[in-house]
Amino acid sequence: MPISQPLRFGVMFGYWQAAPPDDFVGIAQEAERMGFDSAWTAEAWGSDAFTPLAWIGAHTTKLKLGTSIVQISARTPTSTAMHALTLDHLSKGRLLLGLGVSGPQVVEGWYGQPFSKPLSRTREYIDIIRQVMRRERPVRNDGPHYPLPYSGEGAWGMGKPLKPITHPLRADLPIYLGAEGPKNVALAAELCDGWIPLWYSPYREEVYADSLTHAPADFDIVQGVTVAVTDDLASAYDTLRPMLGFYIGGMGSKDRNFHKELMGRMGFPEQAQKIQDLFMAGDRGAAIAAVPDEFIDEIALVGPRERIRDRLQAWRESRVTTLLIHAPDRAKLREIAEIVMG
Repeated sequence: MPISQPLRFGVMFGYWQAAPPDDFVGIAQEAERMGFDSAWTAEAWGSDAFTPLAWIGAHTTKLKLGTSIVQISARTPTSTAMHALTLDHLSKGRLLLGLGVSGPQVVEGWYGQPFSKPLSRTREYIDIIRQVMRRERPVRNDGPHYPLPYSGEGAWGMGKPLKPITHPLRADLPIYLGAEGPKNVALAAELCDGWIPLWYSPYREEVYADSLTHAPADFDIVQGVTVAVTDDLASAYDTLRPMLGFYIGGMGSKDRNFHKELMGRMGFPEQAQKIQDLFMAGDRGAAIAAVPDEFIDEIALVGPRERIRDRLQAWRESRVTTLLIHAPDRAKLREIAEIVMG
């Protein structure tokens, strides 16, 4: 497959664990100095995605600032648009707005919102944000999920369509969609400027080929890739296994787990089922151990420097246009950057 765009690199901070990560601003500044294109943050049910980006943006001048992802059930569409237009102004046009539906456990368990009809909800959500950013007329939406103005139960009947008071800096602010299922990926290709997969294998591009049929030539596919520089492949695989085992086995119900389904579509259906069965049976250790080395090797860059450089070529030849690298400190970021960008 021909390369449509040169491969860019970003730094990924994810969402915070028990406490804020050490020196994340310093790592972002180092990434900017070394020529990284962007810095990305996330949210789950702890830290939010926007605030750390504002902190990073205040201490950098060139890094694009991406959300990977803002969960749409956390905020109304107009609230997300307000966050986006504010941060885009403050950063002088550096925001990349990544959105996603998350999953039913988080949406219904944390936000107290229904997870039904994620495709139509996402379509409405993006349309409203686009209306806010274009500021051509008062924002309206006749759809069932985010009616504007609201006239349903409890309404006072005084609502009227509004335009944002603040003029957005960019009417065409880039919007990305985090998506796993084929229909969601196709929606990203139809409506958005880019797509943020959970997992992507440059060796199995047929997995997403149909969904990306109508993606524009400049469509940005932003993929996070763990880079582990080591001569001990087995130890590296063991380090990466627990998170994958948790996502595949435990992030969802027995009847519906988007991550397990994705692993199956990527060519590992029997292994994915085994991981879930073990996890649901309470044997988390065996579930983690069942994550195959081959799967890890396809979605990560693991091994000595030359092996990583060799395997990076598959990513350069793939449809992926931005690779996001996580590094715990500046020294590790410099080491990784020397290998993948040198």
